[in-house]
Amino acid sequence: MGLSIDEQKAVDRFKQDIVEPSMSKLIILDFYADWCGPCKALAPVLEKIAADYADKGVELRKIDVDKEQFIAAQFQVQSIPTVYAMFQGQPVADLTNARTDSQLRQTLDQILAQLPVSGGDGQGEQQVQQDVSQFVEMGEQVLAEGDAERAAGIFGQVVQMAPDNAAAHAGLVRALVQAGQVDAAQAALQAAETNPAVAADPQIEQAKSALDLAGNKVDEGELAELKAKAQGGDMAARFEYAEAAFAAGDRDAAADELLAMFEADREWNDGATKAKLLQIFEAVGLEDPWVVATRRRLSRMLFG
Repeated sequence: MGLSIDEQKAVDRFKQDIVEPSMSKLIILDFYADWCGPCKALAPVLEKIAADYADKGVELRKIDVDKEQFIAAQFQVQSIPTVYAMFQGQPVADLTNARTDSQLRQTLDQILAQLPVSGGDGQGEQQVQQDVSQFVEMGEQVLAEGDAERAAGIFGQVVQMAPDNAAAHAGLVRALVQAGQVDAAQAALQAAETNPAVAADPQIEQAKSALDLAGNKVDEGELAELKAKAQGGDMAARFEYAEAAFAAGDRDAAADELLAMFEADREWNDGATKAKLLQIFEAVGLEDPWVVATRRRLSRMLFG
């Protein structure tokens, strides 16, 4: 993202202090400064409102614009106090002009009537889990559409939001692999495996398969040489080319080569071509449209 170390730290603090609680709570976000008179006048009103609405899932968070200039800039804060209502990581209302107790109560009542905010009865956690599942599905959809970098961004956010979610960790590794960021994928896998519950999940094995396949990547010149050797008909050379083609991102070429090999000799090298295809299917994702179509091609050879 091109952020400096201090800016990244500011973003991390904001995620931890504001974004994560806002996944189930309504956060009143108050941008203030110690030298600001109107801020000091508004502070007790906001504190009282937050206390009175605590059982409805409302919490107050304050950001000192002098200490968090980068965050204030992202919200385009032009004057203070500036007050927002935040839910699920997004501003849902500008509360700046609601300066009195009655104005704030009226506005909050309207917001709470429209949002699934947790009042401490357990619904918030359920909502968070639902949101996590939706984000994971979104990441898988984006990855299936071929935008690996965007998918990695989505999965990365879910990992921060729900560090015990194995699907998000696995998706992040697979997305980074497809984006060509193998070192980052390796680091993501190592981070996932530090969590025993995540490491034991079968989806992590799927991510490992994707990373293993990426290890066969060669440069364009070597890939061209492997392709030329494969055209000679030698099965081992064809197999090596298929592995390299997949690692280079040309999964169509890899599948075409492996399917042709399987059609020519199903038993070659103890069924290595079929095993490699199944590994590729697992690495990409069994619900991926490309995998579904390629599996049909394999099934027609097996049962047609």
